[in-house]
Amino acid sequence: MSSCKIWVLCFYIILTPTTVFPLAVPRKAEGPICLDEKGNYTATSRHAANLKGLLYTLSVNIDDSGFYSGTLGTAKAVALCRADTLLDACKGCVKDNAEILIDHCPKQYQAIVWSQFCMVRYSNETIYERLDVEPVTVFRGKINVTTSPDTFKDIRKELIDDIRAKIANGSSPRMAEVGNRTTGPGAQKIYVFMQCTPDLSPTNCSSCLVEAALYLSGDSQAGTVYLPSCILRYAPTNDYNSTRLHEPILATSSLPPPPPPLVPSPPPPVDHSILIGEDVDGISTVESIQFDFGKIKDSTNGFSDDNKLGEGGFGPVYMGKLENRGEIAVKRLSKDSGQGEMEFKNEVLLVAKLQHKNLVRLLGFSIQGIERLLVYEFVPNGSLDQFLFDRIKSSTLDWDTRYKVIGGIAKGILYLHEDSRLQIIHRDLKASNILLDKHMNPKISDFGMAKLIVPDETQKSTTRIVGTYGYMAPEYAISGQFSVKSDVFSFGVIILEIISGQRKIFIQNGEDSGDLLSYAWRSWREGTTANFIDPMLRASSGSQHDMIKCIHIALLCVQENAVDRPTMASVVIMMNSLSITLPMPSKPGFYVPVGSFSGASIPYEHSLQTSAGIITQRLLPQSDHSSVNKNSSTTDLYPL
Repeated sequence: MSSCKIWVLCFYIILTPTTVFPLAVPRKAEGPICLDEKGNYTATSRHAANLKGLLYTLSVNIDDSGFYSGTLGTAKAVALCRADTLLDACKGCVKDNAEILIDHCPKQYQAIVWSQFCMVRYSNETIYERLDVEPVTVFRGKINVTTSPDTFKDIRKELIDDIRAKIANGSSPRMAEVGNRTTGPGAQKIYVFMQCTPDLSPTNCSSCLVEAALYLSGDSQAGTVYLPSCILRYAPTNDYNSTRLHEPILATSSLPPPPPPLVPSPPPPVDHSILIGEDVDGISTVESIQFDFGKIKDSTNGFSDDNKLGEGGFGPVYMGKLENRGEIAVKRLSKDSGQGEMEFKNEVLLVAKLQHKNLVRLLGFSIQGIERLLVYEFVPNGSLDQFLFDRIKSSTLDWDTRYKVIGGIAKGILYLHEDSRLQIIHRDLKASNILLDKHMNPKISDFGMAKLIVPDETQKSTTRIVGTYGYMAPEYAISGQFSVKSDVFSFGVIILEIISGQRKIFIQNGEDSGDLLSYAWRSWREGTTANFIDPMLRASSGSQHDMIKCIHIALLCVQENAVDRPTMASVVIMMNSLSITLPMPSKPGFYVPVGSFSGASIPYEHSLQTSAGIITQRLLPQSDHSSVNKNSSTTDLYPL
């Protein structure tokens, strides 16, 4: 299951049909959701045996916490009971739901089922300590209230915010809380229950609960919102065991390891012509993602020009088609990289393990002699800059689409910074490295310049400055210091481009070159922020309030001093919250006073004064120009 809607507002979500339920009637499982988007496995595979063995032992392993996360081979599973459920009832619920998934989802790699008292989900990807907010199931019911709908919604929101704060601050041992408010005459009350999976960080728990609250209906006064990482339930009745909810979690003795798979079987025969070891080890070894070179070459018609999608500094990209995988994108790397075969394979394995709906997925690689190929999922709509800066294509980007793109990029960056197995700094975030799928969901690409950060390390330095001027944070462009805040700066620039429809350096009035950050800052200071918005958006039905809010967040992201910039987790909360007060931004990095740009002399070289020193940049307005270490100015759609 893809992560957070962090992981989060403005993301593409698949909603199951809304169901109205009688609140007083106990409910069985709400219906399993079997997801085919990650493909299927065969009934005789080792993965199938591992998954069944793991699911059958969930109820045995779950303890007084009401939560269990386990792994067996390539199978991962999570079980969560409602926090006020007694342990015996919890075990029974988990056992029933696990059997439902086995019966109803016999071949899908990912599935989830909710019931009134527990949730069970499984995946072939890591789901522990990860914020996931899709798929979503929403149930709604009607009750009579004795106050106005607007008053009711205000009371409900105040109650939800209060409970969310209690859970997120760590005061609840079971990551759950219930509360109530009087909603009107006659002392009528509403009860709200909220719970997160206890493996979430406080920040991610808060983000999940904010996301759940977005599904509350204005015309329905009772209901339940189920997300993989949290639950929100509200009703006029108190059917919770408050004693159980607030009692400390009892320590349990260590449990025996899960038994071996119940249906042991040898791995299926390997088809070396397609993919080596796909069903054997997932992506735990580099060999498991190695493609046959001849098959990949044939899929592109021998690297035919007719199949060429583009070319960048790392080599050309071709469209291919495999019989069992459909369309793929194949990067044929330049032959003079100087990287050894083992180093190349290790880097490929690392990137392949980064799996998130807002990252372009690396499927595998192939090597033959000095030839090296990278195989990616095919993203049909190309890059964001090809839409934003094209007069015809940009007309298809209404505010809802742009807002969804901003949110999706935020999710992807947050995954890299906080929710992936390793903390990764991208270092080259820009509009041309954001690809758009068939539903216009954004996917971050180009990890050729990404860097790992070890735990507790907040900043690193390099003497080799790589990336794209205009998107680089001042501290990185000047002294080579980079951190997660460097990516936050780049993200802020991208937001400003999305909202204004202008490049980071642009032509103004047909003559003068303008700097987007400086233009945004001056508009903000002068109270003319609405003029910064793309005229196409100003004329649309989109919320100008939300547009200005996004500009505000962008200006916080591009502040000159890295310590003043928010983290991506904070950005996500800012975007999700309807009531949070945003701090005032300070001057952006590389601020250019009015009059610094003059005439139409492009390219224009200018010395920019910052608190960290002076840097001279050669400003090139009409295309992305990376530093000399990446010697191409063309879009690199699918680099490593």
